[in-house]
Amino acid sequence: MAKDNQFVSQIADIERDFPQWYTDVVTKTKLVDYGPVKGTMVIRPYGYAIWENIQKNLDAMFKEVGVENAYFPLLIPMSYFTKEAEHVEGFAPEIAVVTHAGGEELEEPLAIRPTSETIIGTMYAKWLQSYRDLPIQMNQWCNVMRWEKTTRPFLRTSEFLWQEGHTVHATAEEAEVKTQEMLQIYKRFAEECLAIPVLTGKKTEKEKFAGAVATYGMEAMMHDGKSLQAGTSHYLGQNFADSFDIKFLDKDGVLKLAYTTSWGVSTRLIGAIIMTHGDSRGLVLPPVVAPTQVVIVPIAAKKAGVNEACEAMKSVLVKAGLRVVLDNSDNSPGWKFNEWEMKGVPVRVEIGPRDLEQGKMVLVRRDTLEKITVDIDGAEKTISALLSTIQKEMLENARVRRDSRIVYADCMEDILKGVEGGNFVKAGWCGCRECEDKVKEQTAATARVYAEGETAEKCAVCGKEAKHVVYFARAY
Repeated sequence: MAKDNQFVSQIADIERDFPQWYTDVVTKTKLVDYGPVKGTMVIRPYGYAIWENIQKNLDAMFKEVGVENAYFPLLIPMSYFTKEAEHVEGFAPEIAVVTHAGGEELEEPLAIRPTSETIIGTMYAKWLQSYRDLPIQMNQWCNVMRWEKTTRPFLRTSEFLWQEGHTVHATAEEAEVKTQEMLQIYKRFAEECLAIPVLTGKKTEKEKFAGAVATYGMEAMMHDGKSLQAGTSHYLGQNFADSFDIKFLDKDGVLKLAYTTSWGVSTRLIGAIIMTHGDSRGLVLPPVVAPTQVVIVPIAAKKAGVNEACEAMKSVLVKAGLRVVLDNSDNSPGWKFNEWEMKGVPVRVEIGPRDLEQGKMVLVRRDTLEKITVDIDGAEKTISALLSTIQKEMLENARVRRDSRIVYADCMEDILKGVEGGNFVKAGWCGCRECEDKVKEQTAATARVYAEGETAEKCAVCGKEAKHVVYFARAY
């Protein structure tokens, strides 16, 4: 039990039992609960509010580059999946299938959407006529189902929420540029909004998306040194265009096959926030996506003027555009401090009789637990500036922690030592699938992304000439 949490429900020691700490935090802060069907989750209001803030900020970034939102059906004819052999092979073990409806057996089984390349490709083929229709850039916010054997809330569940973008282009170059553009948007979002530093790069052939020509990933280091794939962007080339007949009449009057991309992130990002920033007291939420940015706790609330001052402070902060809660419940101040700390609220405001006499209030940062006494006058500017500082420092501190745990290895023994120490390991790789498999077999680590622009003399596995440098890590 975390000793500081004497007023709140138990959470496991983050250093001794990180998996149990995670489970305790997501349930006891009321982010999520377990659904009645194995592998499903109920996202509670506090957890869904984080997702809403993720949606709001990321959606604005999509619209900046011309992406429009749409919605496509949940049920997909199984015959659609057979059109792209590599795609169906990759998803076959995870597909949930509807065989009966309305009391009758269906003529054709229907897949519950595991991803939407097939149905969106079918519709794009119907809509696309001319080069004048290009590019097509659509995104949908929806749920998907992948029948997972081992599940954990937010990180891997049978049903989860996500966004999936799908674009169509006239040339390979345009599609490749879009693939990279969306990857960089994800990186900017992760760092600016979630305060999570990420490594981006190309995935190996083994790790790429089923049916893609190339997959680019975004990897984040969690508290225990494991990697979490936080987002992916796929260059699909003409694979799906060929399978679904996505063609257009070009300027030269020739009917041509288009090029497509797809890209997505999910509620897994909430798990990333928890495991990157959390501490022994519970959640530590970045201000940009925190459901509540400021909690006001009255001290000696029955004293004259205290509640009125707290109400006035709430009005001022809300007017300034901040998300604020005034906790005027009958719980003790100590209980409230611990409760809101566990819920990860970035700033706590304490106002008591002595503070009012001096025209002061106390601010407490959740990330550092630092207490600051400031003037009540100008509170909205002071607190807004503090939230910005917290956001920036959370990113920088997470970056320093991550970078201190990236190590280099030039042999298999060093790869094993590195990942067992809770690190990302950079190592030379010859590009051989056999060597990649051997790393996983002997260390339980996988190739996350290429370290672009870096070189090594030899493969850390076989000793032959290295063609790439790869980040290896154990992963969720």
